[in-house]
Amino acid sequence: MTQDNLPLGAEFPTPDLEDWKTLVEKSLNGAPFDKKMLTKTFEGFSLHPLYTRADEAALPVSEGLPGFAPFLRGASAEGASVGGWEICQEINHPDPKEAARQALSELEGGATALLLSLDWITQSGLNQACFGEGTGLAFDGVFVQTLADLRTALEGVHLDAAPVYLNAGHSFEAAGLALTALWEEKGIAPEQARGGLNADPIADYAYGGTVIVTPERALARLGQLAAHMAARWPNATTAQVDGAVYHSAGSSESQMMGAMLSTGVAYLRAMEAAGLDATRAARQITFSIPMDADQFLGIAKLRTFRRLWGRVLEACGVPENERVIRIAAKTAQRMLTERDPWVNMLRTTVSTFASVVGGADSITITPFDAAAGLSTEFARRIARNVQILLKDESNLGRVIDPAGGSWAVESLSEQLAQTSWDAFQSIEREGGIVRALEGDAFLSSIRKTCSERQSAIASRRIPVTGVSEFPNLREAKVETLQPDWDTLEEEALGRMSAAARTTRELLDALDGKTSPTDDVLKAVRAGAPFLPVTNRLTDSNQEDIRDGLDVVRLAEGFEALRDNADAWKDEHGSYPSIFLVTLGPVAEHTARATFAQNLFEAGGIEALPGGVLETADDAVAAWKKTGARAAVLCGSDERYEALAADVARALKQAGLPRLYLAGKPDTALQDAGVDAFVHMGCPVFDVLEELQMCLGVYPADDQDEGEE
Repeated sequence: MTQDNLPLGAEFPTPDLEDWKTLVEKSLNGAPFDKKMLTKTFEGFSLHPLYTRADEAALPVSEGLPGFAPFLRGASAEGASVGGWEICQEINHPDPKEAARQALSELEGGATALLLSLDWITQSGLNQACFGEGTGLAFDGVFVQTLADLRTALEGVHLDAAPVYLNAGHSFEAAGLALTALWEEKGIAPEQARGGLNADPIADYAYGGTVIVTPERALARLGQLAAHMAARWPNATTAQVDGAVYHSAGSSESQMMGAMLSTGVAYLRAMEAAGLDATRAARQITFSIPMDADQFLGIAKLRTFRRLWGRVLEACGVPENERVIRIAAKTAQRMLTERDPWVNMLRTTVSTFASVVGGADSITITPFDAAAGLSTEFARRIARNVQILLKDESNLGRVIDPAGGSWAVESLSEQLAQTSWDAFQSIEREGGIVRALEGDAFLSSIRKTCSERQSAIASRRIPVTGVSEFPNLREAKVETLQPDWDTLEEEALGRMSAAARTTRELLDALDGKTSPTDDVLKAVRAGAPFLPVTNRLTDSNQEDIRDGLDVVRLAEGFEALRDNADAWKDEHGSYPSIFLVTLGPVAEHTARATFAQNLFEAGGIEALPGGVLETADDAVAAWKKTGARAAVLCGSDERYEALAADVARALKQAGLPRLYLAGKPDTALQDAGVDAFVHMGCPVFDVLEELQMCLGVYPADDQDEGEE
């Protein structure tokens, strides 16, 4: 027998948000709701634990429909459900022949596009005289100096089927035109050529260092190159605004997106000055957004950026159907760790999920071992397969805008839009991104945000799994590729010098050119090397040095401490150590002993277990057997009250140099001999650095300086 109408909820009152909050506050035992339940971001707004329809009603802008303004829900109506997204893998082996093999392996394994990163020498744009033979300055880049090198690096790649994007730094003009020359060689029709030159001279300027060309001249060259590309290669792009320079320097998402918007505007102006209208200029620009492991913020920033750039193009008079933006999502370098790099697989999976859900058109995943060196084939395969699994097995692309209708994501997107637009307007009030980079306010704001984040990492309020939390002293370092950098660089510089000699007349013809695009194309077709071409187009003596942004990885501070400890182990045969003075039964001391072990081993200080210690004599005897020069008391509050002071005095009288207690500071225990206290929220990095100093654990460079 069945009953058709069974009102299961009719007898229960309808709860509301205040009812829920009241119950939560009871469970917090008097702790403030806002402090415990709200998460503060570096943008300055709060993330709530629960969102309701009321949050949606409060939003000033409707999220609209996929493919329509304000483009929150995607740039196209079908999302990724038809063609999916581009699986774009970076090629960076220094040997052009090996790079070609790497490229084909990626494409055969499921990649659909390639990002070719050129060597540091070419990207730097510095005069060749700055380099000697075998300087070892290249890092993560293919030694592509000429069209012949580019031909070698892309040997076997069907350029009409697989888009190729470049990362050429200051040499964007010569390298980019060499790519178009290769398209011509292959007989690729103009409308079939896809890919991008990814010129981003403002990002190169933001990094600082030697100024090889003024931003004004670089922008003029970019505009001329874009006009050339728009006329000859309509489906390829010229510029890519890359947020990585700001993100890697520690910026907030709002600061990064504000800078990207201002950079995009600067490129629009440069292209319009070269003869393109706003609509045609907008087609020449793509955006690269770094994605870290903050899933919801990652989704929100892709949605938000589409909306904001659409608003910029609207103000420029671009029709709605032409405001479609192309976003390339790429792994955020600052989140990758060298220690316990296997966790990077989880980080990149989360960032890829967020990229797909947020509507990225192209995704590039950095292999998990990249922070340790040049990635192996295994690591590259894992990076590629993350996307393939999400696409073909998880069917992630089959849902159009999965985040649509999420009150949390919509609210977060709105807040991010407001703070990012404010950052954009602030930069524009300074005169635009170039003036902001030359001033102090913008760079100082990024450094302040970076400092705040690093402080949160140093106290482990932001944990870095495998590094500051759950470290493994016994982990084996991953094996990375070890090419003969010096030999490859020497050969590349030799090829460059030979090519420069045979094309000297063409290079000389570039001097003083104000509209050099056709001349550059002629030179690179004839084999002129990219770096000398770039040198001829500069207007600087290459001696001007400016203070720019630095690359900061979140884990690098703790990893430096681990490096110190490893060097100590290599010299002494074992890690520096600390003795765990575990008071009372296992059930009483386990929690704090585990906390202390986790904390000290994050700095490479091995925690030596003490067993069950019931008296001060037991503690002193157990400590003396270890030979450790530091110890930490671990036990329950009750055990501390009964025993900690006696144990502390006994250990100090026995000659222990450094004593910690796992728990909150206590004046009486400090008087008894405890030197410092470690607890949740304490400045962990400072504690570890100080302990390394006390134990004499210094990096080799510091030792050498001390001896001098």
